[in-house]
Amino acid sequence: MTALTRRRATASFNDLLDWFDTWPQVTEWRHDGTHAVRVEDRMDEGRYVLRAELPGIDPEKDVTVSVTDRTLTIRAERQEEVRTEGRSEFQYGSFERFVTLPANALVDALSARYEDGILEVTVPLAEDAAGPRVIPVSRKTEQDNERTEQDSGPTE
Repeated sequence: MTALTRRRATASFNDLLDWFDTWPQVTEWRHDGTHAVRVEDRMDEGRYVLRAELPGIDPEKDVTVSVTDRTLTIRAERQEEVRTEGRSEFQYGSFERFVTLPANALVDALSARYEDGILEVTVPLAEDAAGPRVIPVSRKTEQDNERTEQDSGPTE
């Protein structure tokens, strides 16, 4: 008997794209002129929690949080103050981030809160089954053969 190598998918394509957005060099190369939003996320007591770094933003006027299918979208805008002297390393303009939510996310119960420059999005998760579901396999019997012949009708 040949030993089979077990392969397990560890990340989806969307997870890979999310990972690339964490690279500082990549976030500066966005083709659409927007800046990436830096995030951190975790699973916490039956909830998915995402924290986004958005300092200097008025959450009521400048932040939009939306969900389409299982994609969470965070959009923000920061206007530049006009000054005659000095320098600034701040980023101004549009900020955007797309994050794929877990498959068991209850998106209708999503909530968002902004405090001290951090936007925190919380999504409750549906309870998962307690493990893989095992499907019993039965053996075909003579009675099954007789039923199959009766269901197919007379043969010519």
